[in-house]
Amino acid sequence: MREWWQWSARQATDELGFAVVGVGRFGTAVCRELISNDADVLAIDSSERAIEELRQVEPSIEARVVDCTDEESMRAAGVLEMGTVVVGISEPIEASITTTLIAKDSEGSRVRQVIARATSDLHEKMLKRVGADRVVFPSRQQGERLGLELVRPNLIERLELDNKTCIDEIKVPEIFVGRSLRDLNLRKNYLVNVLAAGPIKGLTVNPPARFVLKKSHVLVVMGLIEDIQKLPKT
Repeated sequence: MREWWQWSARQATDELGFAVVGVGRFGTAVCRELISNDADVLAIDSSERAIEELRQVEPSIEARVVDCTDEESMRAAGVLEMGTVVVGISEPIEASITTTLIAKDSEGSRVRQVIARATSDLHEKMLKRVGADRVVFPSRQQGERLGLELVRPNLIERLELDNKTCIDEIKVPEIFVGRSLRDLNLRKNYLVNVLAAGPIKGLTVNPPARFVLKKSHVLVVMGLIEDIQKLPKT
């Protein structure tokens, strides 16, 4: 079930919130996924039209028109106060590189990680050289997935069965470690069903109630997306 989307829990969640710079198709998808999971999101773009279009689909979002290549404008907008910055700009390439550099190297910046969008291998290389912690390539689906990973750091893989139901493979949350499935009673307490549990390379399908979860284990659960989202995230 795992793909290249695996992301470190240590890097993924940030109580300082998220800034998304550039709200085209990719950036908007990231914003919407973050907001759907109740994350603190600041969206910025140099285009007033792009910001207005985002507000039409997400009326409650904090969104501002900002020159992302200007350090003082970025600081005044509050971008440098966010823990994670997603640079969704595609063109011009110089703008995405400058934005990444500002987020990572500005004096007093509280940004812990920058995830930047690239359009080519060379673009990826340049972004990494100026400090991007991770580089992704554009698509709406990848934007949705990135947003989901940022708010669900223990998520390994998701299989959506329809628009309401899914199967998630997750790292065992710390609060579950050392407890049996009987004690946790996930069906009653979280309305999700446990399909498998155990080490990544040795999952036990339909594990017994006495099965005790360890820190190195993963859980495969099925249920409504809204219910699975209520599971502990770390």
